[in-house]
Amino acid sequence: MHTYKNWFLAMRPWSFSMSAISVSVGAALAATHGAFSWTLYGITAVAMMAVHGGVNLMNDFFDYKSGVDIADAATTQYRPHPLAEGKLYPMPVLWVSIILFSLGIGLGLMLAYLRGWEILWIGGIGVAAGVLYTAPPLSYKYKAWGELSVFLMWGPLSVEAAYFIQTGYFSWEAFWVSIPFGVLVALVLFANNLRDVQTDSKARVNNLAIILGRERGPLIYASMVLAALIAVIVMSLVGPLGKYSLLVILSLPIAFKLLSVMIREVPKDADARTAQLNTAFGVLLVISLILESVF
Repeated sequence: MHTYKNWFLAMRPWSFSMSAISVSVGAALAATHGAFSWTLYGITAVAMMAVHGGVNLMNDFFDYKSGVDIADAATTQYRPHPLAEGKLYPMPVLWVSIILFSLGIGLGLMLAYLRGWEILWIGGIGVAAGVLYTAPPLSYKYKAWGELSVFLMWGPLSVEAAYFIQTGYFSWEAFWVSIPFGVLVALVLFANNLRDVQTDSKARVNNLAIILGRERGPLIYASMVLAALIAVIVMSLVGPLGKYSLLVILSLPIAFKLLSVMIREVPKDADARTAQLNTAFGVLLVISLILESVF
């Protein structure tokens, strides 16, 4: 039982909500344009979450190997980290990561066969970005490119892919709608890095939080949260979103409460709190798109 629990914690399945929502946004937007298949949606969601699980494990593997995730690091103090705690061994973690990537790639090939080979280059970019996030030779997470990559992967790339799989074509509407959600996903990583500035600096890691500093970082964070919310409100009024998307306003109390904390002091669970806002925002956006497609 303990072994299964350790693997569960290592894969961080609670973070899969970001993948599920990004796929749901693209598919729900396609439904507003008259195209939706539950089968295609299910395959897309499972493929995305399999790759996400692979990224999580590979990230932990290389963070552990590079000395970023150690026993006294902020990340390991806040959340369970079976690898850093010695409850899992490095090589099995790497191999399970490869298996999850393989599952995602296999499902991606199926989708490419069913819907079009354009899926191959989208999936290829996603897998390469996930692997090279912490793996040599790029390891670009340690070179201040992490937030940009997360924004692109969970924003435009995932939403456009899900939309294309349903409709058979790409859309500028899907691109614009993907941006606010992608920004909030990137802010989950940014919040994590703001909390870990000291330990990351000791490990000679470079990221946006270190570049901006603990003083400017929270201000940039707050401005991006507000920009994401305002963008959806504007798009619901002038397009491409409909009036139902004003439902995202219901996430404002969560946002204001979070920002009031972040401006004063970055909490230990800054990334989890940001993920809660991201989930509320994303679910409300998906609901609004479903309402749009129905009515």
